[in-house]
Amino acid sequence: MLTSEQRLTLQQAKRLPLVLLLLVTAGFIATAVTGARWEVVPLWLVCLRAICEAAMVGALADWFAVTALFRPIPLPLVGRHTAIIPRNKDRIGENLAVFVRDKFLDAPSLMALIERNNPAQALSDWLTTPANSQLLGKQVARMALAGLEMVQDKQVEKFLSQSLKAVLSQLNLSGTAASLLTGLTQGGRHQAVLDDVLARLSSVLRTEQTHVLIAHTIVSWLKREHPLKEKMLPTDWLSEKGASVFAAAMDSMLQDIATNPEHRMREAFDASVHRLIERLKHDPEYEQRVEQLRHYLLHDEKLASYLRELWLGLRAKLEKDLADEHSALARKTTAMGRWLGHSLAHDEALRTSMNERLKRWAGSLAPDVSQFIGLHIADTVKRWDSQQLSELIEAHIGKDLQYIRINGTLVGGAIGLLLFVISHAGAIVRSLGTMAK
Repeated sequence: MLTSEQRLTLQQAKRLPLVLLLLVTAGFIATAVTGARWEVVPLWLVCLRAICEAAMVGALADWFAVTALFRPIPLPLVGRHTAIIPRNKDRIGENLAVFVRDKFLDAPSLMALIERNNPAQALSDWLTTPANSQLLGKQVARMALAGLEMVQDKQVEKFLSQSLKAVLSQLNLSGTAASLLTGLTQGGRHQAVLDDVLARLSSVLRTEQTHVLIAHTIVSWLKREHPLKEKMLPTDWLSEKGASVFAAAMDSMLQDIATNPEHRMREAFDASVHRLIERLKHDPEYEQRVEQLRHYLLHDEKLASYLRELWLGLRAKLEKDLADEHSALARKTTAMGRWLGHSLAHDEALRTSMNERLKRWAGSLAPDVSQFIGLHIADTVKRWDSQQLSELIEAHIGKDLQYIRINGTLVGGAIGLLLFVISHAGAIVRSLGTMAK
């Protein structure tokens, strides 16, 4: 719908051509009536009438042309060719869609646009400005918070539950676990995992907290199993020394396993992993256990409750962080944007690669994207109301179209003067000669 300001502007634009039409019409009527009363009509009056007549015809013709674009004119023969925009709304939408699709969103146009504007350099210039990278971080955090507020807890819970059930009901858990372990064992990757575990255990054994825990465990064992000996022996000294000896022995054993690729513990670990893989593939007992696990994951209420609590806790943390002016997400996004900007600024090869990738994406995605946008434009125009579309177009270009009516009036008057001069050239010459004498 048009605003009152748009309607007022359009009405004001229509006043001048209407006033000119009324003036030339009044001039034509006045000269025609006056000339009919005189036996000899003065030459100047004939000229004025010709000008007014031609200007009136030009003004009426252009009024008809402009008005016929937007609304029907009830005239015989030509009336069906009026209201051009409302009658052809769907065809206009289809032609506009084809024009946008073929001239703006085609692959050559998009690739040429990328070549002209160097988007990688533009992105680098934008991101290296501190204010812009900070703005990026704030906007990402704001959009994330808005998206989180739109999400309903029950919907998320339902989605997680349905997704988990759908995946678990179709997934071959035993086969998947066997495939996962098989991939892990290829190339001795499971031994690398074992090395990492051994290193971490060795590091834990060397800490003071571990020694204290072992000492307390020894004292508790003596009190429980040998209460009499515990009272007679120096428990504190024994527990401290025992903890040191135990930790040193365990650390020595772990180091031996870590440094010896042929250690029997490694062979035992390797054999255990392969035996587990075979049982997961072929052992009915393991298959039954996996099915029990599947049933537990699908139907256990405690697990469902845990997932709900997990989501609520995660949501609360996200909301608290995103609402903070110094959000961690905003800071990380800002830092990432700044890093990307500096990387692009100092690496021409990276910029070139990014532009080339954008060109390839544009070339491959342009047909589908342009087709989608073209259909969207055509469908959107079809859904519009014909009258509202006509009023909207008239509000935007109607002011300029009124100049056509003004020009029609002026050009018509000029043509009327020219025709008068041509048709009355002899009389004009005689009149000028008489005036000269």
